[in-house]
Amino acid sequence: MNPQEIYKQKLCSPDRIVAQFQNDWVIVSDAALAAPLAIYTALGNRAEKGELKSIILNSFLDVIPMPCYDENLSDIIKGTTWFSAGGGRGAVAKGIADVMPCHYSDAPALIRDYTHIDTFCVRVSPMDKHGYFTTGCSASISEAMRNKAKRIYVEVNENMPRALSGPIIHISQVEALCEDNTPLVQLPVVESDNESLAIGSLIAEEIANGSTLQLGIGAIPNEVAKALINKKNLGIHTEMLTDGMIDLIQAGAVDNSLKPIHTGRTVATFALGSKKIYDYIDDNPACLMLPVDYVNNPNVIATHPNFVSVNAAVEVDFFGQVSAESIGTRHISGSGGQADYVRGAVQSKGGKSFIAFPSTSQKGSVSKIVSTLQPGSIVTTHKNEVDHVVTEYGIAKLRGHTLGQRTKALISIAHPKFREELTFEAKKRNIII
Repeated sequence: MNPQEIYKQKLCSPDRIVAQFQNDWVIVSDAALAAPLAIYTALGNRAEKGELKSIILNSFLDVIPMPCYDENLSDIIKGTTWFSAGGGRGAVAKGIADVMPCHYSDAPALIRDYTHIDTFCVRVSPMDKHGYFTTGCSASISEAMRNKAKRIYVEVNENMPRALSGPIIHISQVEALCEDNTPLVQLPVVESDNESLAIGSLIAEEIANGSTLQLGIGAIPNEVAKALINKKNLGIHTEMLTDGMIDLIQAGAVDNSLKPIHTGRTVATFALGSKKIYDYIDDNPACLMLPVDYVNNPNVIATHPNFVSVNAAVEVDFFGQVSAESIGTRHISGSGGQADYVRGAVQSKGGKSFIAFPSTSQKGSVSKIVSTLQPGSIVTTHKNEVDHVVTEYGIAKLRGHTLGQRTKALISIAHPKFREELTFEAKKRNIII
């Protein structure tokens, strides 16, 4: 039987797929756009009818409504978030979802070694003539999930780009499939501000022609990308492929020509942003979507000379401890790949890592450079790993510097109205005399 005939036999509605789900199943999906909207909507509808119990649904960077984060369904579908976004944050705060602590690069190993999986549900690109689907914008953990799951259900979406290098699933491996062509989620344009513009310019001045980049998400990485538009021979090896990176590619600033591995090709593990990113990935041999345990491996990152990573923080204390995933005990996100990219960048010959953020929060009433982290804050990146910290007031070099030197440097880039207070705290603790 040819692949097209098998496809027709396995094609059904999302309701019919979910009708096959059983009590006590553990369900997984890869990051962001990989989560199948129609299947999970049908799952929520079946749970509402009381036809299921004790389901566990694992999510990674949820960008669609997830039934496990619905308070009305929380006794039926338990959510576990590996990196929270919209619904996951609120669900953890309400006590209706659990958290899996991990570095993003470790997630495939945790799936392989520790996680029982009954079902892998995934949104995929349309099947090719050979019977293969690609996981499109999310390559990160899909291969490990595909290999571990007892059953695979796919949701075919014509808007999902065909990634030539990413994980593939053959029609023969699929238990059942449905079709849903809902447009892929696109992130809204992040408004710039004076602080982000200043920080972006400061970091861009530190980036030499020929550097390889990892940029996070948000106004600051966007401004870094804008400020690099006239650079030459830049490369991309990144966790998340963003709009700013596509702009650099289209402008000719990025050509990946000096990368020692994957020369001439952009490397990422997942993508999220606007349609121009998804169009760039589609059928593009110059774009590699690869598993996260490879892309975020510090040793692989360090292979690139002059590697530059840019990531965010909620708070940084005098020692240089970076809290990026909680406000005190309040859960925000997850570790992601920050520590891996900080470590990889500083091991790179000529590499630099930047933790960047506006100097204040809550409309200027709270300093993000602090004497000590708020009680209960999660340390995302260890003090021994941090290289540079950046605010709109400058760059503080921490790596290779003492506690006293770090403290003085951090106070110098804090908002001026908090510097006297921070200096007082440092003297009270005998950090500076």
